[in-house]
Amino acid sequence: MTGREARLAARAGALTGPTAGLAPGFAQGNVVILPNAFALDFATFCDRNPKPCPVIGMTEPGIPEVPALGADLDLRTDLPRYRVWRDGALAEEITDISHLWRGDLVGFVLGCSFTFEHALIAAGIPLKHVMLRRNVAMYRTGMPCEPAGPFAGPLVVSMRPLSADDTRRAIEITTHFPSAHGAPVHVGDPGEIGISTLSSPDYGDPIPIAADELPVFWACGVTPQAAIANARIPFAITHAPGCMLVTDLKATISLLPRSS
Repeated sequence: MTGREARLAARAGALTGPTAGLAPGFAQGNVVILPNAFALDFATFCDRNPKPCPVIGMTEPGIPEVPALGADLDLRTDLPRYRVWRDGALAEEITDISHLWRGDLVGFVLGCSFTFEHALIAAGIPLKHVMLRRNVAMYRTGMPCEPAGPFAGPLVVSMRPLSADDTRRAIEITTHFPSAHGAPVHVGDPGEIGISTLSSPDYGDPIPIAADELPVFWACGVTPQAAIANARIPFAITHAPGCMLVTDLKATISLLPRSS
C-alpha cells in the first residue's frame, strides 16, 4: 500500500482503524485542525515543544489540502478516524469531517513515530503492536509542555517494548528522524516520567512487556489533544489516536544519513 492508496481507502470508508504498519516507507502525520483565531498560539506551542509537535505541514485558512504532503490529499476525508472537540471536551469520533469544514479552519500536520517504524523493522527490530495488529500504547506523563497562549498540558508518549540491544539500535536509528519525534525521551522505569502503570494506557492498546524487555518511550503527537482539552477552545478537530494521515513523503531506511 502506498500513501495515496491508504488515503483513498480512508476516503472510501474502507480504512477506519490504526495505521501502524500500513504503507511502509511513507511518512505519517498527526492532524490538528482549529479556528484561525487560535492558529498562531498553537503554532507557537508547536515551536516551543518540537519533540512532540514537529510541524511537517500547515494549511491556509479554509483550505483542506496540503500539496507538499500529497497531490490529492484532503484533510476532510483522508484520515481513518477523526475526533471532534467542543469546549475542550471530546464530542464525537467520525470518519469524515466534510460537513464540519468551514472557512476559518487551519490544519496542522505533525510528524508521527509510525514514520520510523519501517526503518526499525527493516533493521530487524520487532515491534509488538505491529505484529499483534494493535494500536500503539500511549500515556500521559507528568512532564509538562511549554505553554503558549491557552495551550498547555502534559507530554504524551508512545511506548514500544524492546530488548536492551534493540533499544540501543532503535535510539541510533530514530535519532535520524527528528520530524517524526526523533530519539526516545525515556527508557525504563515509567514512574520516573509520571506513568503509574503500563497495563492501562491512556490511548491505544496495552502491549505486553516480557521480563527481558525495556519500555521505550517516544514523544507522541497526541500531546496536542491534551493541550486542546486544557485550553477548552470552542471547536477543534484532531486525528483519533493511532489513525494517522498517510502522506506521499518517503521515509525509508535507505534515506538515513550514515552514522559517523
